[in-house]
Amino acid sequence: MEQWSSRKGFILAAIGSAVGIANIWRFSAVVGQNGGGAYLIPYVISVFLCGLPLMVLELAAGRHFQGTVVSAFRSVRERFRVIGWLLCAIVFLILSYYLVIAGWTLGYTFFSLAGSTVPFSLFISGWLPVALFIVTAVITGLVVSRGVQKGIERISISLIPVSVVILVILAVYGVTLPGFSEAMGYFFTPDFSVLGDPLLWGAAFGQAFFSLSVGTGILLTYGAYMSRDQGIPSSSLVITVADLSIALLSGIVIFPVVFSFGLVPTVGAELAFTTLPTAFAAMPGGFIFATAFFLVLFFAALTSSISMLEVSVAAFRESLGWTRERTVAILTGAVLVAGLPSALSYSAAELNFAGIRVLDFMDETVGTLGLPVTALLLAVVFTWFLPRSVLADEIGSSLARLIHPLCRFVIPGVLLVTTAARLLSGLDFPGMRNLPGSRFIGTLLQVEGFAVFVGMVLLIAIFLCWYRRCPLAKRLREWK
Repeated sequence: MEQWSSRKGFILAAIGSAVGIANIWRFSAVVGQNGGGAYLIPYVISVFLCGLPLMVLELAAGRHFQGTVVSAFRSVRERFRVIGWLLCAIVFLILSYYLVIAGWTLGYTFFSLAGSTVPFSLFISGWLPVALFIVTAVITGLVVSRGVQKGIERISISLIPVSVVILVILAVYGVTLPGFSEAMGYFFTPDFSVLGDPLLWGAAFGQAFFSLSVGTGILLTYGAYMSRDQGIPSSSLVITVADLSIALLSGIVIFPVVFSFGLVPTVGAELAFTTLPTAFAAMPGGFIFATAFFLVLFFAALTSSISMLEVSVAAFRESLGWTRERTVAILTGAVLVAGLPSALSYSAAELNFAGIRVLDFMDETVGTLGLPVTALLLAVVFTWFLPRSVLADEIGSSLARLIHPLCRFVIPGVLLVTTAARLLSGLDFPGMRNLPGSRFIGTLLQVEGFAVFVGMVLLIAIFLCWYRRCPLAKRLREWK
């Protein structure tokens, strides 16, 4: 089993997995959708009440079982192996369309560097988004193929500090903009009268789970690479605070620009890829700031993509006995195939399903419903089917007495209530989406689409079980 070379390497890699588009683009978009400062109170509460405890549980399970998502669930109960494969499949499918968005950030980095302001509608009218998706997927695969220390850890140590420094510089510049005071008033002044709105809390809990990358198997996989001398509670707190700080820092960067140029804080791709570039273009030396901003977005998307790919790579390597290089090559090819329809949907092809872009459909089914399901399953399996002593061995008895009931009762309850409220109401809650600005497809189609994906995963899991046990399949594996 590979291991992190140091505590710093692990923490930066975990921060890299958590800090993604959700912290910069999505966070600011959801804040704008939910009334600015009114959103911060439930968000901070949800981060520390649900996000942090689930992170501790996930890391502890990973280090305790010293395996992958699949083997960890199998160690609890043999029949839970399929849950591990379900988590792998959901994260893999999210990765397939997440890489498309990561490609957009890479494209706008180059546009900004060239001093060009390209409207998002013009950008997706050609074939460049497809090419950028392929490039980003290949870069992700190359990094993961280098391994835990030489690939994931090394790039995280390089990119995360650089990204923070760039954000700090952009935030300092934001202080000089004429709309800074108004923006900070909007961002940090809470409206206590709206705290009774359950939709506000639902959006906050959704952002907390999505932003911290908890409940997906990513941190379970990363936890398996931790050594015994690395403290899980202290590391989790550092990761959570860093993730929250970067989200707040991104708001300090974005909102002064929005208010200084008389723009509207809103959601959607237009904010990140049309509104902000237009504002940057009107600033002295704006191409520098635009380049820096989109470079941070790309770095954040890349480190998150790397962590998502590693979940499946680790599981397939362990189950099939493949080398890392072979596994990465096959899975990178698979993610290119799986993500191509999403890339084509935001290109000249305008590939759609019943008038809905494929990427939007994927996000509204696998993303919006898949993440709560994976978090719920992880919390339930590792608290209801394991004694508390397992968690206590990893984090200490006193802390386990607090974390265990939170993950056993509170977090599943929150996930069930918020997910059920959205599905049963049949209403569109933009603040609860993973991808800002995606089209609402209706709860019936959401559930049906997600059910189809789950059925496909079950069939694949059955095939993999056959592949491992069938004598003919064994001879095929041994044949070179």
